[in-house]
Amino acid sequence: MPGDRIDRDSPLPYYAQLKQLLEGRLDTHWEAGSRLPGEVQLCEQYGVSRTVVRQALDELEAEGRVVRRKGQGTFAAARKVDETLFQSLTGLHEDVEARGGTLRSKVLQQELIPAPAGVAAELGLAEGDPVVCLERLRYANGEPWVLARTYLPPAIAPGILGEDLTELSLYGLLENKYGVELDNGTRMLEAVPASASIAEALRLEAGDPVLLLHSTAWDVLGRPVEHFLAYHRGDRSRFQVRLRRRRSPATGLPAMVVTQD
Repeated sequence: MPGDRIDRDSPLPYYAQLKQLLEGRLDTHWEAGSRLPGEVQLCEQYGVSRTVVRQALDELEAEGRVVRRKGQGTFAAARKVDETLFQSLTGLHEDVEARGGTLRSKVLQQELIPAPAGVAAELGLAEGDPVVCLERLRYANGEPWVLARTYLPPAIAPGILGEDLTELSLYGLLENKYGVELDNGTRMLEAVPASASIAEALRLEAGDPVLLLHSTAWDVLGRPVEHFLAYHRGDRSRFQVRLRRRRSPATGLPAMVVTQD
């Protein structure tokens, strides 16, 4: 997005544009602990409403990029150190089913949107290219458990927008109907405070800890086919790590095999 301003002609919502602009400042200007401009100042600077500013800050807080302190303001969060994990490439639906549970999804969004910068980078697209966005509230055994936002290149599954995803496994659908052979992926897990909107969806209090899982998957052809962010209830989620001392041929370092519980 050119310039440090809101593009009034862009189909991308104002809050998403503002989030991207603030992410850019967090990456290049604001050090950890720096106080961000106040809500009123951001409204005036970018010509948007307070609702837009709060939604953008909610998203940044949910992703652990900023910390909001009551009565003090919003501060740039310290960047977290990445840890390398090797994990079986299974979907949440498959994990729950394998343990004898039941998973149902409430589909909150299922449409084409312009790809945000971060999503475009993960999927090998240009910023603003069409991307399928699926937002689902996942219920395990009748209780809200995970809020997931999944992005797919439209060419991967051309009919995905017409699919009923309330009970289907997305990975199963990609493999069995669209012929996508999933091969490998990367996943990163971090603890973040729940924003107001995420807390409401998961029946938590704002600021309660949630586990944020970032994931990107590739197929056997080397194409990136899926990127998602999944917010797990911290009080109902556990990630089991199975360790085996097996050295990676690429790095010579021991590898960890991880499965989700």
